[in-house]
Amino acid sequence: MRPIRLTPPIPCANMSSISMVARLARNVLKIRYLVLGSAVGGGVTMHKTFETWRDKIPDMEWMKEYLPDNEQMDRVKEEFRKMQEKMSSIRVPQITLPGGGSIQSVKDWLNEVNDTTVWEDGESDRSFAHAFRCFLLAFSHLHFPPQESKSEKDKEEEMHREMLAMQMNYQKEIEHLEKENRELRKQLLLKRQKNGKKVRKMKRLLIDMYSEVLDELSEYDSSYNTQDHLPRVVVVGDQSSGKTSVLEMIAKARIFPRGSGEMMTRSPVKVTLSEGPYHIAQFKDSSREYDLTRESELEALRREIEVRMKTSVTNGMTVSGDTISLTVRGPGIQRMVLVDLPGIISTVTTGMAGDTRDRIQHICKSHMENPNAIILCIQDGSLDAERSNVTELVSSMDPSGKRTIFVLTKVDLAESQLYNPDRIKKILEGRLFPMKALGYFAVVTGKGNCNDSIQSIKDYEEQFFRTSRLFKDGVMKPHQMTTQNLSMAVSGCFWKMVRESVEQQADAFKATRFNLETEWKNTNPRVRELDRDELFEKARGEILDDIINLSQVTAQQWEEAFAQKLWASMADHVFENIYLPASQAANPGIFNTAVDIKLKKWADNVLPQKCVQVGWETLRDEFSKMLENDRQQKGHDSIFDDLKVAVKDTSLDQHKWDAKAQESLRVIQMNMLDDRSVHNKQQWDDAIKFMEAAVKERLTVSEAKIHEMVGPGTQEQWMRWRSLTPEQRSRGATMRELEKVILASEKPNPALSSDELTTVRKNLETQNVQVNNEFITESWEALYMNHFLKTALRRSTECKKGFYYYQQGFNDTEMECSDVVLFWRLHRMLEATSNALRQQVTNSEARRLERNIKSVLEEYAEDSSKLKTLLTGKRVELAEELKRVRQIQELLEEFVVALNKDK
Repeated sequence: MRPIRLTPPIPCANMSSISMVARLARNVLKIRYLVLGSAVGGGVTMHKTFETWRDKIPDMEWMKEYLPDNEQMDRVKEEFRKMQEKMSSIRVPQITLPGGGSIQSVKDWLNEVNDTTVWEDGESDRSFAHAFRCFLLAFSHLHFPPQESKSEKDKEEEMHREMLAMQMNYQKEIEHLEKENRELRKQLLLKRQKNGKKVRKMKRLLIDMYSEVLDELSEYDSSYNTQDHLPRVVVVGDQSSGKTSVLEMIAKARIFPRGSGEMMTRSPVKVTLSEGPYHIAQFKDSSREYDLTRESELEALRREIEVRMKTSVTNGMTVSGDTISLTVRGPGIQRMVLVDLPGIISTVTTGMAGDTRDRIQHICKSHMENPNAIILCIQDGSLDAERSNVTELVSSMDPSGKRTIFVLTKVDLAESQLYNPDRIKKILEGRLFPMKALGYFAVVTGKGNCNDSIQSIKDYEEQFFRTSRLFKDGVMKPHQMTTQNLSMAVSGCFWKMVRESVEQQADAFKATRFNLETEWKNTNPRVRELDRDELFEKARGEILDDIINLSQVTAQQWEEAFAQKLWASMADHVFENIYLPASQAANPGIFNTAVDIKLKKWADNVLPQKCVQVGWETLRDEFSKMLENDRQQKGHDSIFDDLKVAVKDTSLDQHKWDAKAQESLRVIQMNMLDDRSVHNKQQWDDAIKFMEAAVKERLTVSEAKIHEMVGPGTQEQWMRWRSLTPEQRSRGATMRELEKVILASEKPNPALSSDELTTVRKNLETQNVQVNNEFITESWEALYMNHFLKTALRRSTECKKGFYYYQQGFNDTEMECSDVVLFWRLHRMLEATSNALRQQVTNSEARRLERNIKSVLEEYAEDSSKLKTLLTGKRVELAEELKRVRQIQELLEEFVVALNKDK
């Protein structure tokens, strides 16, 4: 260490000057502490500022190559450390102050003592010493002129411009990287498909799983009058405020119907947004995907949405609460679920339902009542704030503003038409409207032309905010501008609320499921849990088993059923239009001629069609009998009865008999009716038997009718305590007079002559009975039919032994048995028709009925409302609710697991 060279002693007269110079030198030398403190404090401040900025900007890994690496930063820190050590090692020698105490003398002194300053480290530190000397010399120049500082306003504007430019550059870089990523993924997928490798099934997106949960909850809510509390973004605003345009900008496609000032959103539209390689849209209940990059597909999508909205509006209403579910995927789209609601109106115009305004508010409130719903409040910036209807409604639903995001649209019009920066600033700071919000945003969602593309609107919005006076004047902050910032903020808030509420909702449904399962065990302990669809499938199997059982009906049973119904349907016609008129013939030849004519006319026009109808009715009755037999079995479940009856009735109504069958029956029946030959005694006896049964059946009906007309007899009146009515008394007196007419004539006519009518009426008048000709004629028809049937029954008895005479042609006898031959022809026709109908049923009609039943069952399976009316009861409703709650809980648990993995 070199010794310090001291200056010679100085005179005492200069002691005051020396003291002043010493104090000045001490103050000057304090700069080492200033430099050291500034270096350390500046480093800490720089580090904190850097960390703050790094949290706000996107990943800047790609800029590493333009920034200093760790080694360079270490060298800089090492230099600062050395500088600190050198500053602490300086020793100031004793100095001699020249005459005078001016600053100039200090400068001269510094030049003089340059070589007298000694450094502990020797020659190696002379460069640092020289630098420090230069610093001291520069500091000594205190007479430099001061520089004018920029105003605070200019600095603020410059900072705003720099931050906006930086944000836009970052966003462009992000979009560029995302585009490259999408192209690479697409090329990789196409390459795998081209090479024939099996593409791995990708896991479902979180947003798709969440949307499925919301769809299930929506159906559950509408069915059981409950309300889920899962988050969704509810878009509300005044009519024509631009809320649909905001949603389109977020979805990056013009997907909604357009109108000029008229109501276009007539029902809620739930839009599930998610990212994907292709820009497509798809309805929940449809497999069609709309390519949103093609204008024709966009037009078809808008048309389909409009049709669905109009379809949901029924019963004269203007708006509907039914939600339309739509999924939109595309590159760069933020994941969230939005619900676009009808615009709020203040006046009901002509053509709208009277309750339209109240109904719109009810729909909006029902969606905003969800405590976890994010309310996206859209306000038209080009209109006066006092004309807003939506802010008051939103404020009433969310007074604290904890789940409301305010969006000011049409800012470009607000700047050009109503430029008032203070007013717009108050809006974006939440100090103008009587409502609070989480955030305030300003967007531009159009240029006034509904045909502009989303990209052109986005470019226009970016250019507007870059040059906007509102931004330059500091009215809007950078994070409050552009639809992209709005979309990112809404998406972030959406997923934050999802993570906070979804587990609570899952626990609530878990408790509901436990309660329902306990109720089922207590009310239906030995019954398997079947929902409405499963019950329908069980009923479907039972119905199809019943139709198969038709094949087990024997041929004899079919033919007996057909013959019985055929004769019941044609007996009136045979007796009244064929047998009775032909019986008035004078001889058998005329009788047979009349019968042939009437039978041919009947067989040509009416009979085949009537037989087909009878065949259909018989098939219906046999099928109904099968269903009825099931009801009588032990263990029958009555819950299926309404469904089975409805399926039977609908399928039989749709079942039409084969058109060829009618012509086939006509040929068979004509052949049977034309053949008048009875080949043997057995056939003759069968004809007599058939004739007797038919006549007795008709006679029983005739006597019952006469008994009803004349009333009870004397014995019945006393035994059953019944009396005659005045009409019955008149009818009885008339009948007694008409019986005299029958007894007076060997072969009475079916109709009374005028003389006979007059005679009967006069005789009744003498008995104080007043009747008219119509009353007498009606009584005669019933009495004559009874007389005719008794005569026919006697003749059938007489003809039992007349087969021999029939073979001889009745030449040697007065016996007339032509009516027996008529009934034989009818009997053969019935047998042939029954056999033909039985073959048609077993060969084709039963299978055709089975196909109709299957078709009806398929229709019912697709009509949930129909099944609700046919499969009802507490058991069904409980099983349905339990199934839905279990399904929702499983979806929620699956979503929670995926959400936790995504963290």
